[in-house]
Amino acid sequence: MYLTQEKKQEIFEKYGKSNSDTGSAESQIALFTYRISHLTEHLKSNRKDYSTEYALKKLVGKRRRLLDYLKEKEIERYRKIIAELGIRK
Repeated sequence: MYLTQEKKQEIFEKYGKSNSDTGSAESQIALFTYRISHLTEHLKSNRKDYSTEYALKKLVGKRRRLLDYLKEKEIERYRKIIAELGIRK
């Protein structure tokens, strides 16, 4: 399993408000980014895995919607998370 409980806790500690903060937009975006990078690496070696490609597109859409929400509500939090994760230019 690529995403263990310890790895999730590490992501939530780094990007959330606390290690049990699983609901904040920043922690969810960070978790989605980790999963997206893993699925992207998988698809590089398995080009015809269409179910993984579909799941990747759904995750990218979820992350995009969360980023849009954060951009509308609090632009400073949005700028901070995209700078930390390197999602944008």
